[in-house]
Amino acid sequence: MVLAGPETAVSSDTNCKLQLAKGYFTPEIMNWHFPLLFLLGTLTSVCSQFSFYPLEELSSDVGIQVFNQIVKAKPQDNVVVSPHGIASVLGVLQLGADGKTKKQLTTMMRYSVNGIGSTPKAAGSKEESQHHETSQLSPDHHQVLRGPPVVHRIQFENLCYGVGKALKKINRLIVSKKNKDIVTIANAVFAKSGFKMEVPFVTRNKEVFQCSVKSVDFEDPNAACDSINQWVKNETRGMIDQVVAPDDVDGLTRLVLVNAVYFKGLWKSRFRPENTKKRPFYGADGKTYQVPMLSQLSIFRCGTTSTPNELWYNIIELPYHGEMISMLIALPTESTTPLSAIIPHISTKTIGSWMTTMVAKRVQVILPKFTAVAETDLKDPLKALGITDMFDESKANFAKITSKLFF
Repeated sequence: MVLAGPETAVSSDTNCKLQLAKGYFTPEIMNWHFPLLFLLGTLTSVCSQFSFYPLEELSSDVGIQVFNQIVKAKPQDNVVVSPHGIASVLGVLQLGADGKTKKQLTTMMRYSVNGIGSTPKAAGSKEESQHHETSQLSPDHHQVLRGPPVVHRIQFENLCYGVGKALKKINRLIVSKKNKDIVTIANAVFAKSGFKMEVPFVTRNKEVFQCSVKSVDFEDPNAACDSINQWVKNETRGMIDQVVAPDDVDGLTRLVLVNAVYFKGLWKSRFRPENTKKRPFYGADGKTYQVPMLSQLSIFRCGTTSTPNELWYNIIELPYHGEMISMLIALPTESTTPLSAIIPHISTKTIGSWMTTMVAKRVQVILPKFTAVAETDLKDPLKALGITDMFDESKANFAKITSKLFF
């Protein structure tokens, strides 16, 4: 999950509830009270497993590209997105697309869900060229099979059996019961009652993305929306109770694709309630407010790095107790550096470099509680990234979903 905005910070209550605010944390004597960027993801043991795994990088970068487009269009807004969720939805659509529509999706994502790789061959071989064209997973095969044994296996299967199988394993790893924090990922296609879909589309999505198909009656918009919203509410443990409204669908609607991601975790290093005190909050409007802020003095991995044009910013990792998921916070070191100047630099490779740059230090972390709620239309961000045809009735080609013209 990625969060950003001129007034954002992270809370650490036991339910990981996010409450809107802006604040700072203080490594030794430095007070940071500027815009913050938060990244929540599988950044500890899972990151160590996938830091050399190109497909996972590409999958995450899909969402981060969209995130960058959203921030560019709304530089003063709080933005919350799930890169994994965005990549999953586009992956489902890719399996149903054909022609130029599919080409635009695969070009932007830089991998084909149905791509079939090959076993490593000598550099310059015909098989290697075919591998690059279909799955585009690594600049060279000599760097593919690296990392722990479990990653060697997933990478080898990706080369031998295809991207879909590797994506399936990534999804399973993220929601594994071995992770003490609660993570659930759900995908569903809500189809109009009686609407016929191609069998390969249904079976492949179920296999790769665990995407279920449910029938609803879009002739009754209220009932259809109730069914969809109830599914989302159940999958997110009541945190999200509405994603569609009756005005969003009508009798011409054939499909609604929904992705739901839920996370609940406890900090590995807890913030004690008695340390929560009102402290100065520096708002984007230039005013100062007194708000409750969490505080703790403990050992965290942190560091300082810069963008290619030497804009410096601080980073810190706050791990959750399951030790597979962490929250990373990035903060410009200078008040004159806008967060919007840092965000374009963020990618999975950047995050990987953070993990090697940070060192354990005893620091005081002071953060206000906050709630971040965002509703974003992805149409313009996706069009800006080259995915245009699927939004045009005369050009959209989803022939692999159904042989009938329905868009």
